[in-house]
Amino acid sequence: MKSIRLHTAVLPAVLILVFGAGLPLLVILGISFAQRDAFGGIHYEWSWGNYTRAFGALYLPIYLRSLGLALLTTVSCLVLAFPLAYFMALQKKAWVKNSMVFLVTLPFWTSFLVRTYAWIILLRSEGLINSTLLRWGIISEPLNLMYNHFAIGIGLVYGELPFMILPLYAVLERLDKNLLDAAADLGSSGWRVFARVVLPLSQSGLWAGVLLVFIPALGAFITPDLLGGAKTLMVGNVVQSQFAVVRDQPFGSAVACFLTVIVLVLMWIGYRSARQSAEVRVL
Repeated sequence: MKSIRLHTAVLPAVLILVFGAGLPLLVILGISFAQRDAFGGIHYEWSWGNYTRAFGALYLPIYLRSLGLALLTTVSCLVLAFPLAYFMALQKKAWVKNSMVFLVTLPFWTSFLVRTYAWIILLRSEGLINSTLLRWGIISEPLNLMYNHFAIGIGLVYGELPFMILPLYAVLERLDKNLLDAAADLGSSGWRVFARVVLPLSQSGLWAGVLLVFIPALGAFITPDLLGGAKTLMVGNVVQSQFAVVRDQPFGSAVACFLTVIVLVLMWIGYRSARQSAEVRVL
């Protein structure tokens, strides 16, 4: 009876996954083997041509740029998020923790598009940063802060940082503080306690944060489009333009499937690492 109730309880989630994620992926996979007709429609003719084109030299720099910016975003978020999450977890007063969590989640109350436009106001040549630096005499001409990799990196780190903080905080908040005291009593320095105790016990949250940051950063298209300009395309911009502008849905589907495979491989690696970390803690 309990098994039947459990299956009934998870049935809505299974249906959502099947019809909301699985079925659309199968449709995209099928379209990726089709061809674009002369009027921008889909001609269903089995061919590997879209994948051959997707792996061509023309798009290799875009893949490398996307991968590099996603890695840089992930590392930057990790460096910024871990100390903050650790500081939040060490707070003894509940209202302090709740207030800090509220501040971390506060940006979600506003549209991501609006927040990206706010960065345009800050970074453009006539924006707040350049105007302030010029007024103070620190610079003699506006800095080139827009339409480059720097602007994209700033936008991606700002947008994805909460997704790194929250998983790390959730794990570190449950960390037994007696372990830290015991390690300190045994003569371990602060860095040694961090490397031998805190870091191994927080691997599940670390991997969750890495996946939650790297995957959206790899497929981002709004931030590169608004802050990077046309010269800094990422793979997400390629997919978006193929569907919405060029109307080459088969090729856009092939690139999307390639991106999905990368995401699934990363999720599998993260799952294996988190599982091994849990097994180590049990032992």
